[in-house]
Amino acid sequence: MAEWVVIIGGGSGIGEATAAAFLRRGAKVLIAGRDWAKLEAAAKRLGDVAFEGVDARNGDRLQALFERRGQFEHLVLTLSGGRGGGPFKSLSLDDLRSGLEGKLLAQLAAAQAALPYVTQSITFVSSASARAAMPGTAGLAAINGAVESVVRPLAAELAPIRVNCISPGVIDTPWWDARPPEMKAATFEHVAKTLPAGRVGKPEDVAAAIVAVATNGFMTGTVVDVSGGAMLAR
Repeated sequence: MAEWVVIIGGGSGIGEATAAAFLRRGAKVLIAGRDWAKLEAAAKRLGDVAFEGVDARNGDRLQALFERRGQFEHLVLTLSGGRGGGPFKSLSLDDLRSGLEGKLLAQLAAAQAALPYVTQSITFVSSASARAAMPGTAGLAAINGAVESVVRPLAAELAPIRVNCISPGVIDTPWWDARPPEMKAATFEHVAKTLPAGRVGKPEDVAAAIVAVATNGFMTGTVVDVSGGAMLAR
């Protein structure tokens, strides 16, 4: 019988690429997220995939989603609040709070609600900003560092369910489309020149790592860097 994978935040970018990767393995996939239009469009591109609208900040709706799905093997959490960046001197603490609620607390809420149903693995997605030292990312470092910090204690507490985290660097996802095109192009050019990998990442790069940790029965309590070597001293 095919394994079931539930991806919260699966309507675009890394979540959609992860759904496609699991489908190629023969898994059954449910994608969920806040934006119904994105989910519907992703489902059309992906093909044989189930999808449901859910706001991970709403505990009752999360509970109802997992009750409808029933038992499944792998939970992947790619959702993000998208806020909390900017120079610390002018950083809005309301934005930081929103970012924490939209990413850290939403991922934890989804993981908690899934516990009666998930049988093999939970994979969080953070960001390399958790361990970088880039000006203007203190808020993002706080959010993503908090996501990464829960992985080891949860892996110990929730065993035999395996808990891991993927930490992407600069990835060419639809998140960048909201930025001015010249800013996106300049950033990607700079990143490609400075990274040992020689390019920015693709959603498929991150999806491959997610599938690897989710399906490797001897990996738990790990944070896997997928940043093209951004953490290396050069």
